[in-house]
Amino acid sequence: MDPKQFGMNPRTVTVAVCIAPFLTAFSLVATFVSGQRASRDVHPGFDGIWNSATATPLERPRQLKDKPFFTPEEAAEWERQVAQNNEERPPQTAAKSVGTGTYNTFFREFGTRTVRTLRTSIVTDPPDGRIPALTPESAEIKRRRVEAQRNAASAEDTGLQDQCLAFTTAGPPMLPYSYNSNYQIVQTRNAFVVHAEMIHDARIIHLDGRPHLPPSVRRWMGDSVGHWAGNTLVVDTTNFNDRGGFYGDAGGNFGWDRNLHLVERFSLVDADTLLYQFEIDDPTAFTQPWKGELTMARSPGRIYEYACHEANYSLANMLRGYRAAER
Repeated sequence: MDPKQFGMNPRTVTVAVCIAPFLTAFSLVATFVSGQRASRDVHPGFDGIWNSATATPLERPRQLKDKPFFTPEEAAEWERQVAQNNEERPPQTAAKSVGTGTYNTFFREFGTRTVRTLRTSIVTDPPDGRIPALTPESAEIKRRRVEAQRNAASAEDTGLQDQCLAFTTAGPPMLPYSYNSNYQIVQTRNAFVVHAEMIHDARIIHLDGRPHLPPSVRRWMGDSVGHWAGNTLVVDTTNFNDRGGFYGDAGGNFGWDRNLHLVERFSLVDADTLLYQFEIDDPTAFTQPWKGELTMARSPGRIYEYACHEANYSLANMLRGYRAAER
């Protein structure tokens, strides 16, 4: 072929012919290496939006104390009862209630289904499905904090969710609530990122083999490092601060402290179901370790900004209400 016939520069054709085999080989190697890295470090199926809302309670109801699992028929009946209990109710009169109330059912996102495993509670151990008792020292701290929240003298006495600092859905452990129980998971080779809708927190779980931060560094959500055990992500979290377990009345007052050691496991039951398991060991807060698990469903929606602090008149108005009640 004469390159000049086609208006081509002979020098350009020569260079292209020479480097073509090199580019082909480089492309094949890059594809192979990329595929090897993906199969070794990034486990497909976890990326996306997940929702943890469920009709399964955190602790097993007393009437079910010896029953760790529902039958399918019992689960359906339980879901019916939960739906009935979550129906809109007329507002209480001042004579029957104290305070201004909270969101009505329109703003809620109550879970309508039990977890896929048909457990009767999120807590799986102790065997009775109940959170263990606090130590005497931790129980006294909780008592003081609950008392302060009931008549807050300053913003720091209110629950962490009222201060837009932390919420039980972000945890960790990540526990469902009656709304905004949504998460977005994003993976890279060196990190597994869990973005919680409420309160707009993104937890970075490092997968690059780094050690935990020094004990002097404390965080609301701790310091998380993880590794893959087969197709299960195992996450070890330490370095919590002393207030991460006291969310306030809206999120519960669980009571873990800076000595909390948390182990979590993320695995896929199927393409649309994520199994989330956790183990809590905090000897200065609880009288024994405890465990829990729940399933999350893949969601087709998206996570919107949860601008908790923006135009947050609630905190100032709550304090004004406390002062008015005192007068």
